Amino acid sequence: MIKTAAIIGGGVIGGGWAARFLLNGWDVRVFDPDPQAERKIAEVLGNARGALPMLYDTALPEEGTLSFHGSIAEAVEGADWVQESVSERLDLKHKVLAEIQTANAGVLIGSSTSGFKPSELQEGAQDPSTIMVTHPFNPVYLLPLIELVPSEATAPEAIARASEMLTALGLYPLHVRKEIDAHIADRFLEAVWREALWLVKDGIATTEEIDNAIRYGFGIRWAQMGLFETYRVAGGEAGMRHFMAQFGPCLKWPWTKLMDVPEFTDELVDLIADQSDAQSGHLSIRELERKRDRNLIAMMRALRQQGNASGRLINDHQRTIRPEPVPSEDGRALRSQRRMVPVDWTDVNGHMNEGRYGQIFSDAAEEVMAHVGADDAYVQAGNSYFTVETTVKYLAETHAGEMVEIWSRVTEGAGKKLRCLHEMRRASDGEILATCDQFMLHVSLETRRTCDPLPDVQTRVEALAAAHKE
Repeated sequence: MIKTAAIIGGGVIGGGWAARFLLNGWDVRVFDPDPQAERKIAEVLGNARGALPMLYDTALPEEGTLSFHGSIAEAVEGADWVQESVSERLDLKHKVLAEIQTANAGVLIGSSTSGFKPSELQEGAQDPSTIMVTHPFNPVYLLPLIELVPSEATAPEAIARASEMLTALGLYPLHVRKEIDAHIADRFLEAVWREALWLVKDGIATTEEIDNAIRYGFGIRWAQMGLFETYRVAGGEAGMRHFMAQFGPCLKWPWTKLMDVPEFTDELVDLIADQSDAQSGHLSIRELERKRDRNLIAMMRALRQQGNASGRLINDHQRTIRPEPVPSEDGRALRSQRRMVPVDWTDVNGHMNEGRYGQIFSDAAEEVMAHVGADDAYVQAGNSYFTVETTVKYLAETHAGEMVEIWSRVTEGAGKKLRCLHEMRRASDGEILATCDQFMLHVSLETRRTCDPLPDVQTRVEALAAAHKE
């Protein structure tokens, strides 16, 4: 059954939420009085369509339906989830939350607020038990962290349902157990922001130099280890206790101005704005967004290979959306792969690297194997198919961002032999981009020698070969 999300407030964050829900198969209903809301969300969604699918090795669920509505009541009618992303004004949020609960009593409501506590949002609410903070990070359609902050008035079952729904979207709901201003992550960001302002004001570093210090140094470490695990490693074999003993005294040194804030004078604003313009003013905001997205995709896909941090979340989410192979209309082929070509699969010529063709055809073969019963359990039990020969033909260029499908036919399936002919087609027009003739032999993983498949697998292979016979 298709779920429905209502997005109240369609700015940068609201648009990111809309994209995350839509691309995971939810219908999305939007209310935003801004006359430019449809255009803005369409632009965010355009970026998201070209970004989020690149994280996965399978296609995302069929995209939901996006609609815009003239009132909050109309937008939230029948919604399973409401995400409030209006301006950071408590009086406005109270008004919006009241309208939501009047129109759809009992619906789960998440607020994107970065500063207000859930108890503040719940003041005067008809039903405080379903209101909580679900604070995301931009871009919402790529970054998985959601700070899930309830109050004592939030119902435990509402928290559990919210966590389950967010996880099903490929997100990581971090349950913040105690209310605190600015939650967890933004308190770090505020500390870094304050120090950065002083460094610019005092003429120690420019905006670009500060950004370089982050992106070439600790930012990369933090992306996969966080803060404390990074410092644990820094402590060497002696671990965290040694690190604390070695660097703890530094906390008493006059290194920081965290307790002091530079005055936001026109001169300081101009200084920072001018440096920022010199740093990246030659790029439009949409160009910067696409640059950001592609960098994030490449880093998160790298983390997938090791199953760490955000990469582990993507792997877990992919297992829940991975489809079964689909027979063609005439029953003579299987759609064994449907996915978007990621940005890290291209080479210096701007098209898909030949090594990646081997990967996608190998992935297609694994789906065929699973279809005939030679799945993960079969392999764990000590049997599998090994590829002994492939012939790949490259027929047309394939580029990052293209949705492709692999259609596989079993052309031989007798005894130990399994031969597949794979066709990679562009999903938009069906053009054949490449083919692969793949010959495999069944082996025992114990002896590493060929052997006959188990009877159930052999029967399915023979049946598939008969169905796919020209």
